[in-house]
Amino acid sequence: MSILVTGATGTVGRQLVQQLVQAGEQVRALTRDPAAADLPAGAEAVRGDLTKPDTLRPALDGVTGLHLITFGGDEPLQTGYEIVELAAKAGVRRVTVLSGWDPSTVEQALEQGDLGWTLLQPVEFMANALELAESIRTEGVVRAFDAGRTSAMVHEADIAAVAATALLQDGHAGKTYLLTGPQSLTLPEKLSTIGSAIGRTVELVRLTEEQAREGMRASGFPEEYVEFAIQLETNPPEAGMVVAPTVQEVTGRPGRTFAEWVAEHISLFR
Repeated sequence: MSILVTGATGTVGRQLVQQLVQAGEQVRALTRDPAAADLPAGAEAVRGDLTKPDTLRPALDGVTGLHLITFGGDEPLQTGYEIVELAAKAGVRRVTVLSGWDPSTVEQALEQGDLGWTLLQPVEFMANALELAESIRTEGVVRAFDAGRTSAMVHEADIAAVAATALLQDGHAGKTYLLTGPQSLTLPEKLSTIGSAIGRTVELVRLTEEQAREGMRASGFPEEYVEFAIQLETNPPEAGMVVAPTVQEVTGRPGRTFAEWVAEHISLFR
């Protein structure tokens, strides 16, 4: 099977490319700059831009499986209908979509078309913890607004594993998979896990809501993002806090823990 992975140099895309190559599949990895992609051996890096659908024609030639993302840069894709039309004409049979909480033109086009599609909805990437790495490494401290929410973060490799399964096996078309990790952790629990791995205590300095707002504004974040971040902390969606069994049900193996993720990235926290 020949599979095209878009977003191939991203957090999930790189994992998916590696897993598909290891499974013996023919993999094309879409990137705007193939020379700088540094992809796993065995993958064919191809040039293309999801915001310019015509650039996808050579990459889609002969492809039967397609992994899509729904953003082009920092903006939701407005070219979903053109992309899906090109995929259908190329003979693509299975599509996975790394979807956000708000539907884009990609999901809309797939719902109106005839391709077999599977939506992946991860609640939060474990990789988001990398935002804490510098202050932990340099000070042993994290300064954050913490209202006590928990997060069932999912390992990016598990998101990729679900995508690979849906691309390679029957029975997943038309499904929407909510993806979480096997634990729902508070911020202090995450810091304790990191501290245990690096062998020293990580201190949490709690900011007030107003301090958090001022800090984000000072860093240049727009007011819309500031409000979103505060609401996520004070009024989080229940789906993001509750462990779902999807990863194990789809892949046949338990989801990776946060401790496993930390061990893989420990050099960034020391």
